[in-house]
Amino acid sequence: MSKWICGICGYVYDEEKEGVPFRALPEDWVCPLCGAGKRLFSPQEGQQPAPPSASGPISLQGEWTELSAGALSAVCSNLARGCEKQYQEQEAALFRELAGFLAAAAPPVPDGSVDRLLELIRQDLSQGYPALTAAAQAEGDRGTQRICVWGEKVTRMLEALLERYRREGEAFLRDTNVWVCSVCGFVYVGDSAPQLCPVCKVPDWKFERVEGRR
Repeated sequence: MSKWICGICGYVYDEEKEGVPFRALPEDWVCPLCGAGKRLFSPQEGQQPAPPSASGPISLQGEWTELSAGALSAVCSNLARGCEKQYQEQEAALFRELAGFLAAAAPPVPDGSVDRLLELIRQDLSQGYPALTAAAQAEGDRGTQRICVWGEKVTRMLEALLERYRREGEAFLRDTNVWVCSVCGFVYVGDSAPQLCPVCKVPDWKFERVEGRR
C-alpha cells in the first residue's frame, strides 16, 4: 500500500486507509479537495520528478516584445487587481478602464478552440514556467519564484479542466458553478467555492463566481 499526493493542493490519498489502490480508481475520479484529476497525482515516496530545466538564465537586456491589444488588456486587468489589493481604488479604476478600452480594440482571436488553448497552456508548462523559474533562481528573486509555483499549479489545473471539458462537453458545466480565486487565479468547478484555496490558502470569500454568458 502506498500514498499518492495531489500536485495542486497536497491532498494525500492513502491506499491503506481508503481500501482501494490508487491505480484502480476510475479515470474520472478527482481530488476531493481541489477537483484535480488522477494524472496530477504522484507517489508520495521517493523524489518528485524534476521539472524540465531551461538552458540557462534569460537575459532581457535589449530584448523587447511588442504586445497585442489583447495582451495589454490582460496586463492592465492584472495591474488593476494589484491596485485593489493595495486599496488604491482610483488607480484600479483607471487600469480597469484602460483594460476595457484595449479589449474592445483587440481583433477576434483567429483560433479560439479548446485544442489551441490546450496547446498554449502546455507550451507554458513545458517552456515558459521552467525558463522563468530558472531566471528567477539565477537572480535570487524569491517573489517571482513563489509566483511561478502558484502559477504553474493554477495552469496545470486549467489544463485538467480543459481536458475534461473536451471529453464531456457542455454537460461538464451543467447545473454547477465555476469559481475563480481572486488572489492566485485558481479555477474550481462545483456548487460552492472550496473553504480554502488549494493553491494560495485564502478563505472561500476570496473566490468569485463566474457568471455564464451567451
